[in-house]
Amino acid sequence: MIYAVNYDLKRPGQNYEALHEAIMSCGDWWHYLGSTWLVHTQIDAQSIWDRLSPHIDANDFVLVIGMTHDYQGWLPQEAWDWINIRILKLAA
Repeated sequence: MIYAVNYDLKRPGQNYEALHEAIMSCGDWWHYLGSTWLVHTQIDAQSIWDRLSPHIDANDFVLVIGMTHDYQGWLPQEAWDWINIRILKLAA
C-alpha cells in the first residue's frame, strides 16, 4: 500500500530529523513536497503512526492516509513514475 504522510509542524526551527528518519524507516519512500511524504509499505496506517508519534509535539498535526487508484495533481514526471510503478504492483 502507498500511504501519504502529511504534516503541519508548529515549532519552526525544531529539529524534526528523527521524524523524517521514522518516516523513511516505514518502507520505500518519496519526498518531493515540503510536508508530504509517500511511503510504499507493508505496514498499516496505525503502525506508521506508532512509529511517527514519538517524534512530534502535541501541537503538531499529522495525517497518514492510504492512496487509492484515484489520484491527480501537478508533479514532476519522476514522481508520477514512482507512484504508478507502485500502484501497478499493488494491482498485480
